[in-house]
Amino acid sequence: MAPRRPTSRDVARLAGVSRTTVSLVLNNVPDVHISPETRQRVMDAARQLNYYPDVSARRLASGRTRTIALVWHRGPDQTYQDAFLPGVLQGITRAARHYGYYVLFRPIEPDEPNGSYVELARGRHTDGLILSGPRSDDPHLLHLHRDGFPLVLHGQLPGADIPSVDVDNVRGAMTAVEHLLALGHRRIGTITNASLAYTSSRQRLDGYRQALEQAGIPFDEDLVRYGNFDEGSGQAAMEMLLSLDRRPTAVFVASDMVAMGALRAIQDRGLRVPEDMAVVGFDDIPPSRFIAPALTTVHVPTFGLGWSAAELLIRIIEQDIPNEIHALLKTELMVRESCGRRTAVGRPGEQ
Repeated sequence: MAPRRPTSRDVARLAGVSRTTVSLVLNNVPDVHISPETRQRVMDAARQLNYYPDVSARRLASGRTRTIALVWHRGPDQTYQDAFLPGVLQGITRAARHYGYYVLFRPIEPDEPNGSYVELARGRHTDGLILSGPRSDDPHLLHLHRDGFPLVLHGQLPGADIPSVDVDNVRGAMTAVEHLLALGHRRIGTITNASLAYTSSRQRLDGYRQALEQAGIPFDEDLVRYGNFDEGSGQAAMEMLLSLDRRPTAVFVASDMVAMGALRAIQDRGLRVPEDMAVVGFDDIPPSRFIAPALTTVHVPTFGLGWSAAELLIRIIEQDIPNEIHALLKTELMVRESCGRRTAVGRPGEQ
């Protein structure tokens, strides 16, 4: 026979307290007056007996699920091939474990309507949401926020004061383009990471535009193409740039995943990187270091994004709200082989 599972009655007997006290201590119920000595006796007894409270009982006692959810705006193929995601998830799960929470992961299918994640909140399946990649055409976020449901955005939503953790997308993109300008390039194309409904995509495009304008180079819509988070979209977008009568000598791609496809398109044309086309990405996913040529890119602290968002969300859930509810983490340009270090010569008439 399997050994009998210990119960809260066993813990209460060993600690010399009531079962109610055991429940209050182990479920960390707020606003109850239990001495530190009694709490310690209960914790020691539970540890000695290897007792863990039943999840459903814990939920009833505290009114919480002790779960936070990451809502990820990607389809399944994009999600499970996305090298950006593991670092973010690691940061979230490490922070959640530190504070005694679990993590629920909810990818959003491309054909799902906006707000399909709301069921997690309305059904009380989670105590709070981290939503990665907020869209400007999603009204459900504002409704949840106005209802007081704990939310943290990975990204920003203009016109909404929802707590957020992000990187400085504008500054990061400017740094990437300024590097290409310093190498002598003047005809620089760009491929966005996604549609402009995503704030990160719009901000990175703004950074590209600002860097050119500060260098006295007019913004040219013909040099802008749009990615969709994956390699295939990057390959298609790069093929369009390469088909221009006056193609660029360099391209800033606002996502390393999209940049992988752009590199394939360049190589399929028999062109060399960086001699014929310089490339700079954004995110610094692990594969960017090991492809040939290694990708110059803007480093994003994925673990820090995950940890900071989870910690902020849990503080909001536990009503320990910090004075500052918006965080911008720094990026860093990682210079590798794909942009070259020499001054770009370009082709006649392209500077």
